Amino acid sequence: MATVSTATAAPRTAPHVSVNRPNPVSVGTIVWLASELMFFAGLFAMYFTVRAAVPDEFAEQTAKLNLTFAAINTTVLVLSSVTCQMGVWAAERFQPVRSGSLLQVNRWGMNEWMTLTYLMGAFFIGGQIFEYAELVEHGLTISSSPYGSVFFLTTGFHGLHVVGGLIAFLFLLGRSFSAKRFGHHEATTAIVTSYYWHFVDVVWIALFAVIYLLR
Repeated sequence: MATVSTATAAPRTAPHVSVNRPNPVSVGTIVWLASELMFFAGLFAMYFTVRAAVPDEFAEQTAKLNLTFAAINTTVLVLSSVTCQMGVWAAERFQPVRSGSLLQVNRWGMNEWMTLTYLMGAFFIGGQIFEYAELVEHGLTISSSPYGSVFFLTTGFHGLHVVGGLIAFLFLLGRSFSAKRFGHHEATTAIVTSYYWHFVDVVWIALFAVIYLLR
């Protein structure tokens, strides 16, 4: 008697689908920066409104600005975005510290790049304070004229944002040094800090163009 064997079909399994969800910390940072962008848009609107109202005063007061010094200070801040991004790339490959000597820049880790970024940001703030002192000596203060008011308000609020970024770098470095193992949380902190720092740099480039170049 012939035996008929029936093959049992293996059950079909649904293919595995992986969903890459956006990092909520990064999304929240971007949304917050969008609100900060609206804040600076208001400052720009104020600046142009006052400029249109008293053009003669703007022409007179802008002559007191030190374009060369401001350009040097701006260059330092823009280059700090480059060093900040180098630190982000080091964080993404989970390298918190350098793997060679301090002179081997290509082997730096996140801590070295972010420390350099902090120093460059601190240099910018020091330069801004020096510029303020010079302008006050020339009689330009926040209450001396409409131009003085808009100049110190726009650049001053930006300076406060730079100081906020410096505090964020200190938090980032402190978290990196205290972490037993450098992982995704530390890398995410570096990434969102860089978002903020790049935003601050881009805003300053716009401020520099409007205040120092469009006289």
